[in-house]
Amino acid sequence: MIGIVDYGMGNLLSVYSAFDYLGIDVTICKTPDELEQADRIVIPGVGAFKDCIGKLHSENFVSKLNEEVLVKKKPTLGICLGMQVMAKRSFEGGVHEGLGWFDADVIKLHPNDPALRIPNIGWNEISHREGFPLFKGIPQQADLYLVHSYYVKCNDPQNVVATYDYTYPVTAAITKGNIFATQFHPEKSQDFGLRILENFLNWNPANV
Repeated sequence: MIGIVDYGMGNLLSVYSAFDYLGIDVTICKTPDELEQADRIVIPGVGAFKDCIGKLHSENFVSKLNEEVLVKKKPTLGICLGMQVMAKRSFEGGVHEGLGWFDADVIKLHPNDPALRIPNIGWNEISHREGFPLFKGIPQQADLYLVHSYYVKCNDPQNVVATYDYTYPVTAAITKGNIFATQFHPEKSQDFGLRILENFLNWNPANV
């Protein structure tokens, strides 16, 4: 069963609908204890980093997520802000500590072309690491949908498995052990996005 973390923010219904469309047993977990019944975990998110990490703490999700993801090693997917909150810290509206699952900072987009807008909203061509199982069946330069003003800058380049060009390479997806996270929205990226969600369902991190 897929458990979607409901901490009061995020694109819960669209993520839920995407998995439901694929015929997958999926539930929205409104309390931390409900995550114990999930085989795989999804952390969605739309909004500000400070609010996100604040809600995860106030709703008592942090310790349970650390247990289910870092100790029990359940396959976990972060989407957009759900990816950013996995970093050590964010510089959005001050400096805020994240979950610390990745040695990374969340910093603002700074394109060198004034014609490129912030936030970046729309379809971008994604380049991904060849052979990585979550991108099975996804061609290079596939168009995927993004909405963001900040991005994850990893200190370990091995964590980065996909980027897109915004006058410089911007992180589009990261991985570490049983964790996979995307800056783009698979649930809004049509056939390619659905294929990535299917790949997540079939992913065995022990084989990576």
